[in-house]
Amino acid sequence: MSLPAGVVAWLRLARVYEKLERRAQAYLRCHNLSLAQFDVLAQVGIREGCTQQELAEALLVTKGNVTQLLDRMEEAGWLTRRQEGRTKRVSLTPAGRGLRERVVPAQERFMARQLASLSPAEQRQLAALLRALDRSLRAEEDFK
Repeated sequence: MSLPAGVVAWLRLARVYEKLERRAQAYLRCHNLSLAQFDVLAQVGIREGCTQQELAEALLVTKGNVTQLLDRMEEAGWLTRRQEGRTKRVSLTPAGRGLRERVVPAQERFMARQLASLSPAEQRQLAALLRALDRSLRAEEDFK
């Protein structure tokens, strides 16, 4: 019995994602960063001064998880949090900005190399297919 095409695609997507995530984690360990810390550096760099809640939503994690992660990153000297009323705004320190400027482009190059077996046209097609799937899944969530 053969599996439906959607199930086969899901299994392959999960397998490829797992491999890419393991490689990304190993690469980031060379910079003494976890994948979650890298994501925070990347997101705060884009959204300088964002609130912890906005950051949690961008990272798709709970506010409690973000708090623990930010505590460790603040202790490392990579970011600061500033209280504004009932919210806390998150910004990178000069050390955090420097780390982001070194690590984000290097990680992007590293991940681009992981997908180099696909032609640029195939990479664009894959990105378009994944974007369509993402939008479809997001639309279904909105109806729940």
